[in-house]
Amino acid sequence: MTKKVAVLGAGSWGSILADILTENGHDIRLWSNVPAQVAEMNEFHTNKHYLEDYTYSKDLHAYEDLKEALDQVDAILFVVPTKASRIVAKQVAAILEETGNKPIIIHASKGLEQVTHKRISEVIEEEISADIRGSVVVFSGPSHAEEVANRDLTTIVSASTDPEAASFVQDLFMNKFLRIYTNNDVIGVEMGAAMKNIIAVGAGMLHGMGYGDNAKAALITRGLAEIARLGTSFGANQLTFMGLSGVGDLIVTATSVHSRNWRAGDQLGQGKSLDAVVADMGMVIEGVGTAKAAYELAQQQGIDMPITNAIYDVLYNNKEIKSVIEALINREGKSELAE
Repeated sequence: MTKKVAVLGAGSWGSILADILTENGHDIRLWSNVPAQVAEMNEFHTNKHYLEDYTYSKDLHAYEDLKEALDQVDAILFVVPTKASRIVAKQVAAILEETGNKPIIIHASKGLEQVTHKRISEVIEEEISADIRGSVVVFSGPSHAEEVANRDLTTIVSASTDPEAASFVQDLFMNKFLRIYTNNDVIGVEMGAAMKNIIAVGAGMLHGMGYGDNAKAALITRGLAEIARLGTSFGANQLTFMGLSGVGDLIVTATSVHSRNWRAGDQLGQGKSLDAVVADMGMVIEGVGTAKAAYELAQQQGIDMPITNAIYDVLYNNKEIKSVIEALINREGKSELAE
């Protein structure tokens, strides 16, 4: 059955998800707070700042007015940067309180809120009370927007404590090239999604400095151990980190030129300053902000995360990449399975 869905955020991932849902036969309203972007989408069916050579369906409509985009929708999909999630959630709550509609809330963003260190589902639940919305679902997994745009085979997780809501989202997105699995471990899926961006920055640094596959494999493997260590301290299921939103998303983000986190790390490894890298990217680099939040969370939880700490030191304490790598390698030996 056709569903009405508002997609909030018209970056590369938000706009391509909106297009896929349109192709699946749903009535999609893509919201952006950038008037020029809305005009471009509606007139030319392009979004050149994000996906330069892609043409969107003529049945996909962009909106500047949030209230109009949310009118009588069955679901709301948040695909805004982490730092904007709370602001947009407040705006959505005000509209839902007025209209009385109770849509399912989905989010496909990957990060942790600065200062509070909260997961995005927690932010949404704080700002949009349960009496004005349906269940909250996390949509996450190994998925570059550029490859989904090419209709490459992709698998993603729909995670919620409400199995019916998770299945609803699964049905929304499933098609000939997009396969969706359900999961009830919201904490694990969100922690994997956020933390892998940090490791991807580190993997890019190694590449930029000329290190080979051995070093990258070591970083990814031990990085995954840190992600699982922190996630399980909050109650996540360790098996989730061996799944799509854990090792799957980590591999795709830490090994691909499509990943802006990897590209940012690569430029840092070549000697560029963080300010120059951020200016050059022109898009949000979630791993930079998440590194700070994860570093502070690890201190709070008393969790040993040497790789995360090292990347934090490069990003925020201006330490040389070479020196933090040497410090990591020269730590006291330990058993791989001790943790």
